[in-house]
Amino acid sequence: MTYVVTDPCIKCKYQDCVEVCPVDCFYEGEVMLVIHPDECIDCGVCEPECPVEAILPDTDEDMEKWVQFNRQYSVAWPNISRKGEAPADADQWKDVKGKLESDFNPNPSKR
Repeated sequence: MTYVVTDPCIKCKYQDCVEVCPVDCFYEGEVMLVIHPDECIDCGVCEPECPVEAILPDTDEDMEKWVQFNRQYSVAWPNISRKGEAPADADQWKDVKGKLESDFNPNPSKR
């Protein structure tokens, strides 16, 4: 089992999860984070830290798409091991559904 980041993280990117990860398996894109599925040790400490519940176990239904998504972008984006600032408008995006299709940006973080 592994944990993956899903749609609710897009445009929110609160990063509370990064602080608690014991193996630094988070990677940062311009608008969201992902977890490298092969580096995650399945400890689960990140899941309750996410205020938008974007982190889910790969054992949940229909997670294969997100496992592949996280794998793809974790090799393209820079590793992040410290919490940064969430976007100024993150609270406005936290309840928006279906952001992958309309608001995802494949670019790596610029920080």
